[in-house]
Amino acid sequence: MRHLLITAGLLMASSALAQTAPPSEGPITCTLPVAATDTAKSLQQRYGAEAVVQDLPGAEGETYQGLVLFPRAMDRRIEVAFIEDKTATVSALTLRDSAKSSRWTVAGISIGASLAAVQKANGKPFVVSGFGWDYGGFVTDFKHGALGRRLPGGCSITLRFGKDKDAPRALSGDGVKVSSDNPALLKFAPVVTEIGVNFAAK
Repeated sequence: MRHLLITAGLLMASSALAQTAPPSEGPITCTLPVAATDTAKSLQQRYGAEAVVQDLPGAEGETYQGLVLFPRAMDRRIEVAFIEDKTATVSALTLRDSAKSSRWTVAGISIGASLAAVQKANGKPFVVSGFGWDYGGFVTDFKHGALGRRLPGGCSITLRFGKDKDAPRALSGDGVKVSSDNPALLKFAPVVTEIGVNFAAK
């Protein structure tokens, strides 16, 4: 009987730990694995050695101080940005194609998703900016599709497409806007290389 009680106690403790352990893969929502109320301190307390403050790449060659979850597992890596580099207010999460894939999804989309997959999730064509510059390949307009709406909890998403080769001239440059069903873009066949989850300003 004593052995059974000890075993039951261990199972209950393991179950409790499993329930409280933070997720390391799966769907990203407005509250998991990071919430707008989180700070660098709360994330480090929750994730321990899997939450590391680092300099992260910004626009136009600049860097900013953020926090990386799962820094040693590239397919689990999440970059956490804070408002004005202050580690007290989370502003956004970013997934990049460092491993060409990710164990995370956002609104059903993951790194490596095709134009067709994103268009299906959006429910209609969307607009992509021209490639080959600092803001190239970003979706600039979801055209009132599903991916342009805020997720439950109030956060929103951004997507960026890219490919390991230069885009044709007609698809490149600042000021160029291309529909996701454009034949030239479909032939180029870029994939999702970056996903952002942006929290509403508090």
